[in-house]
Amino acid sequence: MTGLDTNVVIRFLMQDDAEQGRMASDLIATLTEEAPGFVCREVLVEIVWVLERAYGLGRDDICQALDGLLEAQELILESAERVALAAERYRRGGPGFADQMIALAGQGAGCARTVTFDRKAAKLPEMALAGGS
Repeated sequence: MTGLDTNVVIRFLMQDDAEQGRMASDLIATLTEEAPGFVCREVLVEIVWVLERAYGLGRDDICQALDGLLEAQELILESAERVALAAERYRRGGPGFADQMIALAGQGAGCARTVTFDRKAAKLPEMALAGGS
């Protein structure tokens, strides 16, 4: 298994740098189900942030990229079920992808709720506003 950093996945997805895009594509092409690439949760959160901020992509385009990563047989995404749920909720609007992942990680760890000062994130069922009831 080979871990993949954010910049490698971004170059593969965006192909905006000829040399690095080719190198990323060549690397991805060597991955198989038997020797997959691994994408951790932090990389996924960074990918969404970069696609939003640096590339100005909308949620639908970003979710299409996440769907492609989730469907790739040669990749293992950490917490893939949570990623899929977070992407679906993110696609529909509301709190950002990072907030979705934080809420679902807390739930997965057995938290009754995750407390936040972020009013938008507090609307998630797994979250609660700090100081609120």
